[in-house]
Amino acid sequence: MAAVLNKNLFLIKEHIGIFKASNNFDIFDLENGKMIMTCREPNLGFFTKLFRFTDYKRMTPFEIEIKDEHQNILMVIKRGITLFRSDVEVFDVKNQLLGIFKQKIFSVGGKFEVFDKHDRPLCTLKGKWTGWDFSFLDKNNAEIAHVSKKWAGIGKEFFTSADNYVIEIRDRVAENDPIRYLIIATVMCIDMVLKE
Repeated sequence: MAAVLNKNLFLIKEHIGIFKASNNFDIFDLENGKMIMTCREPNLGFFTKLFRFTDYKRMTPFEIEIKDEHQNILMVIKRGITLFRSDVEVFDVKNQLLGIFKQKIFSVGGKFEVFDKHDRPLCTLKGKWTGWDFSFLDKNNAEIAHVSKKWAGIGKEFFTSADNYVIEIRDRVAENDPIRYLIIATVMCIDMVLKE
């Protein structure tokens, strides 16, 4: 596993643009403010770009690459065209499946079930209907990670826009645990699937 994924605090900053079809994010280390990963959608087709400017945006397919600071691919997140529910797959650099998350259709605030590559449940991502606040809960309903637009700790000076948010992975998640890939990947999909 890439060492950068063993950190427990990440700041996500979305690229803002008036005529922006692709989803682009920069991921920073909250301790020193250094950009440590990028999240880009490099291969948008013409029709996908076209539909991104319509009410059908949430139904369009995506293929997102998350790279380290040296532009080495860490993972690829893929979803095909969707009508009612999103099933998103996460692959490693060798195109091996790491896991899947499946959107729950009728959930207040948004919800994903996160599965490993053998379709075994790992955790659940639940949101609050009152805003941009999400928790990853394990099988015992204990929080293993939290995502929020509010941050009062180190790095709060980065929060100059509503399109910034923080991932905080709890210490109980061991270093090199493959679930770290899925937590980071799922957070990118919160924005694209639930909050667009």
